[in-house]
Amino acid sequence: MEVTVKNVRNAHGNVLVAICTRADFLQPRCPYRGRAAAREGAVQVSIAGVPPGVYAAQAFHDENGNGRLDRNFLGLPLEGMGFSNDAKMHMGPPRFEDASFTVGEKPVSIAFDLVYR
Repeated sequence: MEVTVKNVRNAHGNVLVAICTRADFLQPRCPYRGRAAAREGAVQVSIAGVPPGVYAAQAFHDENGNGRLDRNFLGLPLEGMGFSNDAKMHMGPPRFEDASFTVGEKPVSIAFDLVYR
């Protein structure tokens, strides 16, 4: 599947994308992952082997290359992050239902924006 992550603010580090089942959503163990070098604007990330089913995508801009989403002392993200369907973060992460999409037998392409706080 192809994921286009938009609104990347610079070319530092990588953009990491995870395709998650309901059980794995918002967890570090999502089974399908991909990454691409960051660049300002939009970044295309390919993720192989996603079988048919219902998933949600989560992505973040790992600007410093440490492999994790950095947070401030309040727990708020310091790096850009986003979810499929541009699911909104209101006082916390979105619900799986707001970010979910279906993968069928045909190739799937989705796109969504990163949000920087």
